[in-house]
Amino acid sequence: YIHAEGYPAAEMKHGPIALVDENLPVVFIATKDAYHEKIVSNIQEIKARKGKIISVVTKGDTVSENLSDDFMEIPEADEIIAPLISVVPLQLLSYYIGVELGLDVDKPRNLAKSVTVE
Repeated sequence: YIHAEGYPAAEMKHGPIALVDENLPVVFIATKDAYHEKIVSNIQEIKARKGKIISVVTKGDTVSENLSDDFMEIPEADEIIAPLISVVPLQLLSYYIGVELGLDVDKPRNLAKSVTVE
């Protein structure tokens, strides 16, 4: 298992950026939407600190592709549906990380068959 946390783009400068160095991979959802310029700016800041950039990008977005060390493309889509499409490459990334670590991805530890509500 590895520790991972999600942060909104606007929060990057308020703490998480202090963790970035050449040993930290940072995953961005850098799709073409209203926040694209902010995300690109964040990618540039991480790159300046030698962080490894892995991005989910909209097909044809050469700006995000060129800034990323690795990227996964999704098709162009309306801003309302794009987040749902972005989840698929992230799930595949998680799956393959688990496989690479030798974990049983079909049986996560501490998974209960039922949830008890009190």
